[in-house]
Amino acid sequence: MRSLRYVLVLLCLFFSVSVFAQEDGEDAPLETDWSGYLPSLYSRGDQIFNMHLGLGFPLFYADSEKGVLSTKMNLGGMAALSYSYFLNSHWFLGGELSGAFFSTEGKNNYFIVPMGFKAGYQFIFRRLEFPVSLLVGFAPQQRLGGSYFGLFAKPTVSAFFRFNPDWSFGINTSFWWVPQWTGVRDEPDVAAPHSGKISIHGFFLEASIGVRYHF
Repeated sequence: MRSLRYVLVLLCLFFSVSVFAQEDGEDAPLETDWSGYLPSLYSRGDQIFNMHLGLGFPLFYADSEKGVLSTKMNLGGMAALSYSYFLNSHWFLGGELSGAFFSTEGKNNYFIVPMGFKAGYQFIFRRLEFPVSLLVGFAPQQRLGGSYFGLFAKPTVSAFFRFNPDWSFGINTSFWWVPQWTGVRDEPDVAAPHSGKISIHGFFLEASIGVRYHF
């Protein structure tokens, strides 16, 4: 009888140790995978695809002759795809293609398709990443059946949460500069609010949400 008790006690100890070892073995891979996520993972050759959707806020026109003018546009929508290549743990280069549309007070539409190259620096704090970049390129524009092709630039500040080694989610804020040098025109410019010999600068604000894929 006493021997049977010893056997039962040993069996209980065996199963307890086995269950503990199994649970510990299941947790270990998670810790290993998660440790590989840390910001030190960034190095030369790391790449990111960024997709974001948001709103465009027309701010004002700055005219060389008449000063500050209303854009006479309503709130618009925008979308963008961008690519970044890291030179080291913080600096990156890339490119972006985006598009936006705005309705006007006259029930028309203004379309703009910015594209260009960007350079930036990314600040990192634990699982939070703050890329700051400047994009310079060109932007085809269309309004009232006419078109204009000119310079485009925008600085962007973003904040992203690194969800796992592959994905991060966050928000972007950008300031758009859309200059136009139109010269003398017989008809009103399609993307400017009036005619005449002018140099006009359009300013817009972008607020968007984004998702990034890291590879």
